[in-house]
Parts: sequence; structure tokens; C-alpha cells
Amino acid sequence: METPGQDASYEIVVGAGALQNLPGFLRERYPDHRIAAIGDGEALRRHGARLRGVLPEETPVLEVPPGEESKSRARKERLEDALFARRLGRDTVVVGFGGGVVTDLAGFVAATYLRGVPFVACPTTLLAAVDASVGGKTGINTPHGKNLIGAIRQPAAVFADTRFLETLPEPEFLSGVAEALKMAATSDPDLFGEIERGIPTLRAREAAALTRLIAAAVRIKAAVVSADEQESGLREVLNFGHTIGHGLENATGYVLAHGAAVAVGMIAESRMALRAGFLKPAAEDRLHSLIGSVGLPVRAPDGVERGRVLTALRSDKKARGGRPRFVMLEDIGRVRDRDRQGGTAYSYPLPAEVVDAGLRAIGL
Repeated sequence: METPGQDASYEIVVGAGALQNLPGFLRERYPDHRIAAIGDGEALRRHGARLRGVLPEETPVLEVPPGEESKSRARKERLEDALFARRLGRDTVVVGFGGGVVTDLAGFVAATYLRGVPFVACPTTLLAAVDASVGGKTGINTPHGKNLIGAIRQPAAVFADTRFLETLPEPEFLSGVAEALKMAATSDPDLFGEIERGIPTLRAREAAALTRLIAAAVRIKAAVVSADEQESGLREVLNFGHTIGHGLENATGYVLAHGAAVAVGMIAESRMALRAGFLKPAAEDRLHSLIGSVGLPVRAPDGVERGRVLTALRSDKKARGGRPRFVMLEDIGRVRDRDRQGGTAYSYPLPAEVVDAGLRAIGL
């Protein structure tokens, strides 16, 4: 499939063996370029031979330690220095191989190295395949919050090989399920129903089921991103569950998996929508039921301090004047898109008692 980018559409290949299409793409699109790969250490340990097998023999593969702590200014600087040390110029394609940490970090490196070189994403996690590798959002974390420094930089192509998902630890696999479920909950009631009906095949990681799920999620995200590439309006719908989710990640020192945080965030934010009068109880119950049925958590981890979550909310990217804003679900597959004056809006400040209801729903 193809998805629109800032200058032209770009190719997304999904399925078992998708990585084998990378050499042909590079030969056709960038015949005179050199390649530099940035790979997650754990992904390289498991699948490095597959990656090296499709890259030119002389390709440097720069390893990044697994975990959110690698999405830092210091790590980005070390990667850039490694590229400079190899005298790699603007005739370089950066290939990111790993999960969302690597696609965010490598994409940001590509966006700024010599003012921008092409980037190809090869996600090895379900989360990166359905979300982080698509849409052009790149970035790093700071002590003040997650993804606060970055750039919008569309990839040249994405190769999402479902074979890599066979060895994913269950928490990492479920992180991707959470993001796909979020896209269905906000934008596609048919996909939501398909996930409900296909829980056994999804949890068994059947290749055909994963390919359908990734393709559907990518189509949703592509449609949103193509309509709002610079994140000035519609793209906010992709943040459903993320405002509270990012607060939980921050409060746990990013120990809590992203997908688990988003799942709990969706529980909280759907309860806010119910309390605010936007969402009916049956829709909230349906969402809560599916989140639990696929194996995702529905409550904040023990020991999370409510105050730390509230502090993190004030630094959220959507916050205005220190007041957090939330995406409000109106039904399965639809979010609220009008403010009280009838203008277009996709996120909203909420009264303290409404936010309180959401936090109490997840045990805070």
C-alpha cells in the first residue's frame, strides 16, 4: 500500500517476508546512496542476520540499547558522531531496525543529519508497525516529558515483516495491540468489531490476522496523517488514551510499557467522556471489555502517585496554559470534533471533577 507524505506517497510493505523487498527498493530508489543502519540491540540479537542479509556488505550497523532511555539527546549525538566518523554524506539512507524507540530516534537522526537524509523504517515490533513507523513523527524524550523534541519527517518507505513478531515478548506484542485498538476505537467501528471477533487468532499471532490488523491500522493512520501532517488538528485523535498514558509512563519512570499505559489511559479517558456526557455507558463497557479480553491492563500499576501523573499532564504537548486537553470518545469509531461554539476541535480541557472521575476509574 502507499500512504501520502509531505512531498510524495511512500511505500508500506506488510506481511511475512516483507524485509526481502528492501534491497530492490534501495537499488531502484537510491542506486548511488550509501546505507547506514541503526538497530535496537535486542532486535539485532534475534534478527540481525536477517537484516545484514538484505543490506550491502559494507553497511555499518549502529547498535542502540533497548529501552526508552535510548531516546535521548546524548544518544542522538553519539549516533550523529558515528555517521560523521564514517564520512557519510547526504548520499546516505538511514535504515531504522527495531521498535518504536529506534524508529523515533533513527527517524529524528535522519531528519536533522546534514539537514535531512532519507529514512527507511523496518519495524520489528507490532507497536512500531502500526504506529511509530508510520506518519512521520520522530523525536526523543527529556526529563520534562516524552517526545517533546522532534520533527515531522516522513519515511521513504516502511517494511513491516510479520515474522519478527513471532518472538516478541507478550508485553511488547500487547503494546501494538493497544495502539491498533485505539485506532479502531476512534476511527473504525468495523475494525473494532473484527478485533472483538478475532481475539483467539490475534493472540495466537497468526500471520494472516496480523497482516490484516497492521494494514487496517496503517490505513487509518495514513488517512489521518495525510489530512493533518503537521499535527494541527485532526491528528490529535491519535492521542486518545495517550494524555493519561504518557502521564503514567512519566510517573513510573517509563518502566510501564507504552501499550499498557495507553490501554489504561483509554480506560481513564473513556470514563471522562462518560462523566462529561459525551459517551454512552454501553460503548464504554464495550471498550473496557475488549481491552481486558486481549490481555491488556485496566488499572494503573500499584505504587503510582496520582500527583506525579497530574504534574506530567501539565507538560503534555496538547496542554494550553498548563491545562491538559483530552480527546473525547463519542461512540465506538467516533470522537468528538466540535467545541461548544460549533467550531472544529479534537481535544478539550475538562473540569477537575471529570479528570478526577477518570483517574479514580483506574485506581488513582
